[in-house]
Amino acid sequence: MINKLLKGFECECGKFHTCDIDYVYIEKNAISHLAEICEKYNSVLLVADENTFTAAGDKTVLALGGKNIEQVTFTGSKVLVPNEEAIDAVTKKLDGIDIIIGIGSGVIQDLCKYVSFYNNLPYIIVATAPSMDGYASDGAAMITSGMKVTYKAGLPRAIIADTEVLCNAPIEMIKAGYGDIIGKFSALNDWKLSKCINDEYFCDYIYNLTNEQIDKTLRLATGILERNEESIKTLMEALVIIGILMSFAGSSRPASGSEHHLSHFFEITGIVDNTEYFPHGIDVAYSTLITTQIREKLLNEKFPSKIYRGTREELEKNIKSIYKQVADECLALQDKIGNYTADRINVYLEKEVEIKQILSEVPSYDDIFDMLDLVGLDMKEFYALYGEERIKNAVLYAKDLKDRYTVLWLNYDLFGDK
Repeated sequence: MINKLLKGFECECGKFHTCDIDYVYIEKNAISHLAEICEKYNSVLLVADENTFTAAGDKTVLALGGKNIEQVTFTGSKVLVPNEEAIDAVTKKLDGIDIIIGIGSGVIQDLCKYVSFYNNLPYIIVATAPSMDGYASDGAAMITSGMKVTYKAGLPRAIIADTEVLCNAPIEMIKAGYGDIIGKFSALNDWKLSKCINDEYFCDYIYNLTNEQIDKTLRLATGILERNEESIKTLMEALVIIGILMSFAGSSRPASGSEHHLSHFFEITGIVDNTEYFPHGIDVAYSTLITTQIREKLLNEKFPSKIYRGTREELEKNIKSIYKQVADECLALQDKIGNYTADRINVYLEKEVEIKQILSEVPSYDDIFDMLDLVGLDMKEFYALYGEERIKNAVLYAKDLKDRYTVLWLNYDLFGDK
C-alpha cells in the first residue's frame, strides 16, 4: 500500500499526487536496510536525544558499518524544544557531512527535516516510536521566536521503522500516536467545513483514505496497550500513510485542524509559562473531545443573525495576557489574514443546514470518549492538568496561533465567549 502511494498518480481532484520518499520500511530488523540506503554516503551526522539513542542508536551505528559518524545527542531532563538553539546545535556539526540520520520521533524528526532542507542535505529518519504522523509529511513543526510555526521543508529519503524498537517505545508515546489518529475525525471535519464556507481545496480520495486509516487503527486498538507487534505495525503504517496524504494535499489539512490548534495552545502556553503539558498526540486526543463538544453545541443552537466581535482593546488585552512575549506575532498573523475583520454571517446563515450536516458527521463525544478509554486515556487527567479556565482560553484563542479556518472560528464568530 505505502510503496504504491509513493509512486504517485493523477487524481480526480485535479492534482497529480506525489511524495518524494525513496524507501519506507516498517518491519522487524528494518534498521539493517541502512547499509544499502547509505551506500554512497561517507560521512553521516546522527541526531538523537539520550532516550532515542538508547532505543536505536547502537543498531543504527552497527548498520552503518565503517562510515565516518558525527553525532549530536541532546541531553538533559527538560523536553527538547525544536527552537533556534536546537537548530544551531545541529547546523554547526554539518561541515563535511553527506547525510543526516535522525533517531527519534516528533521533535528529532522536525529538527532534522528543517536543518536538512535549509542546508540542502538528504536525511533519513529512524523512528523510535509510533507517536505522530509527521514522518512522511513535508512540514516541519518548529518553535521559532516563541511561536509554533510549520515550515515547508523536504521529505526524508527513507523512513526506517523497526517494529521491535517501536513496540518498546514508552507507552505514553504509543498512546500519543493512537491519539493523533483519533484527532483525524476533527481535522477532516474542519477541512470539509472550510470547503463549505471558504471554498477551500478538498480531495475526496485523501479524505476517504484518511478515514480508512482511522478504521484500521481502531480495529486493532486493544492490542496497542499490550504492545502487540501487529497492532503497533498497523498504527505506524497509518501514521506514515497519513503523512504521505499530507504531502498529496500540499498541506497538513487532512491531519491537523482545531484539535491540533488546541494542542499547540497548551504547548506554547506551557513553554511561555514554564508549566507542564502532555505529549502532542495525547493533547490532540483530549482536544478532539473538546472540539466534539463545540460541534455538538453548534448543532443544538440556532445561528444568530449577527457575527460576534469584541473590542480590539479587549482582544489585545486577552491575547497579551495569555501569549505574553509571542502575543504580538499572534495579533500580526490574524491582522494579515483579516479574520477579525471578516464578516461571514451571510455565508453561515445561507449554509446553516449544510454546515450542521457536516458538523454531525463526527462521532459523538461518548463514542470518542470510549475510543480513548480503550487505551487508558482518561479525560479527568486532562482537566486536572489544565483546569477549566485554561481550556476555555484554548477554545477562544488557540485559533490565533494559526492561519487555518476551523470550527474554532465558526464557534467564535457565532457565539464568542459563550
